[in-house]
Amino acid sequence: MSGKSEFKGRQNNDGTHDTSVSLSHLKKMAPVDIEFNDLTYTIPYGKKGSKVILRGICGQFRSGELSAILGPSGAGKSTLINVLAGYKAIGSITGQITINGQPRDMEYFKKMSCYIMQQDLLQPWLTVFEAMHFAVDLKLGNISREAKLTVIEEILNVLRLNSARNTTTERLSGGERKRLSIALELVNNPPVIFLDEPTTGLDEISALQCVDLLKQLAQLGRTVICSLHTPSATIFGKFDHVYVIATGQCVYRSTVDNLIGFVRQIGIDCPKHYNPADFVIEVSAGDYGLEWINRMINSVSTEFPIVPISQPTSVDFLLEEKISKLSWMDQFVTLSKRMLLQLYRNKNYIYLKISLHIFLGFIIGGLFLNVGNDGSKTLFNFGFCFACLIVFLYIPMLPVLMNFPSEVQLVKREYFNRWYDLSPYYCAFSVVNIPVQVSQQRTSFKVTLNYTSNEPTFRLVHTNLQILVSSIYLSIVYSITDQPLEFFRCAMFFSTCLICVLIAESMALAIASILNIVNGTFVGPAISVPLMLVAVQGLGETETLPIYRRLIMYLSYIRYGLEGLITALYGFNRENLYCPPSKIFCEFRSPRQILHTLQMDHVVFWLNFLALIIILIIMKVLTFYLLRQRLKPNKTFQALRLIGTLIKSHLNIDN
Repeated sequence: MSGKSEFKGRQNNDGTHDTSVSLSHLKKMAPVDIEFNDLTYTIPYGKKGSKVILRGICGQFRSGELSAILGPSGAGKSTLINVLAGYKAIGSITGQITINGQPRDMEYFKKMSCYIMQQDLLQPWLTVFEAMHFAVDLKLGNISREAKLTVIEEILNVLRLNSARNTTTERLSGGERKRLSIALELVNNPPVIFLDEPTTGLDEISALQCVDLLKQLAQLGRTVICSLHTPSATIFGKFDHVYVIATGQCVYRSTVDNLIGFVRQIGIDCPKHYNPADFVIEVSAGDYGLEWINRMINSVSTEFPIVPISQPTSVDFLLEEKISKLSWMDQFVTLSKRMLLQLYRNKNYIYLKISLHIFLGFIIGGLFLNVGNDGSKTLFNFGFCFACLIVFLYIPMLPVLMNFPSEVQLVKREYFNRWYDLSPYYCAFSVVNIPVQVSQQRTSFKVTLNYTSNEPTFRLVHTNLQILVSSIYLSIVYSITDQPLEFFRCAMFFSTCLICVLIAESMALAIASILNIVNGTFVGPAISVPLMLVAVQGLGETETLPIYRRLIMYLSYIRYGLEGLITALYGFNRENLYCPPSKIFCEFRSPRQILHTLQMDHVVFWLNFLALIIILIIMKVLTFYLLRQRLKPNKTFQALRLIGTLIKSHLNIDN
């Protein structure tokens, strides 16, 4: 069943025809038929204990057919497609799902399928061509550059995206975004395609074009399954197979042509010139009476019995042989290139961040003007150190809490569709967002797209954006507050602050990995308040703190940072501070007296610095672990999510 296939050009409104486009990489597929029997899906729900979404439904979706799942809102359309695609992780699934007559192997099934979700999640700041380029690099392995370019050009032509090839994803229309979402998943030629309401949000013309494309893909041997809300009569007529759900049960499963005869047979007629799709949805919603739903449920098994799918004698998808998986390093390099390009394009964010740190530098510096070498203002200098740590807690944290949950949704889609592994993504994200920044210059070390000569070229400069803006802030406040201009003290002060910046970013990433934007922006600041409070325990007290209070105090990384900053400024046998002639007595003129009063005379700077590094490593590992559980939860996290769902549903019922 292999061999080249092509999409024939269709007639335009003006009578001309589009040129037929050959899709040499989209070969006809060996059949992948999906069958499910007695499929039930249950979720925990409030005081009732559980809620049944799917109630023992049966059905088949065959290769070479464009299948539609219809039903009123809340009937279970999206749930069914999520369960079949293997996307559902919460809830209890019973019944049997088979592929070509054999029980579904989820890991192998994910290799041959893709899931295009209702929300068009696209990587920002990339053009259509660049998005396709990175998808091809990640999904097609180490094939030739010419072959990759051929794949891109063919798909862009077929999906009519050529005119938008240089348009960024933010500026695409709804139809173009939907077609691009499909295009990105077509590059590795999946035999099974799931789509959750692909026409939602599109006008009639765009929706019709989208369904035409899916029809053509099905004709090449793919199994294409869509959930739809309210398709027009024209769109509805293009489907080969229709599966209708009402209250979690199947009320119809056959062709479009058989639908009118079926509802007539159970005793109800579809009005003339009425859209059959609208009519069957209205009947399924109970608009004509609940008795018709029960009649359809009782009749569907008799009228359209399921013939078991027999296993083919020889089915070889050749997935592993045709497409070699990209190595870890290649995934890392490709993802790094994509992130660098996105960072470079988002200049407004960079300018805003630099401006904010300059503004804060002058504000904080003005509040603590010339306190660094003034023996009469030593306590104010302690307040300056604490203010720097607070700035480096909230300023790095809040942007991450606002932006990273959206990034997680993108990663979840790409990871589920097997674009890449999590570890190369996380390493690339850490490298791009922590130790590197980009600038547009040509040098021997380049990051290019390598497909066209006019693409942007980038150079890696080992200066992190956050480290860069933090260094700008520190340079301003350090000089304005008249701190000691000794190199080793500057280096210790700056390095301690920068490590605290990275810890705050990592803490925010850990929170944003498991929580949405609303919950994350609440939990992040709520956690930071205890960190600040426990960090200042014992300062100025003459008695040693109890062991339990000291343990709590040193759970806060801010304590290590505060001790590091104070030691950098007043430790290492610093000479006595200047005391203005107008002051009769400077109590804290001696740095040793300052350290003794703050109970920091025993502090070793390098131990605090080492503790900060260990905390940073722990936070990085924790973020990776939480992100992995978000994408592929183990049994413990599944149980926690079930408990969370149960609590939320219980609260909703009580309200």
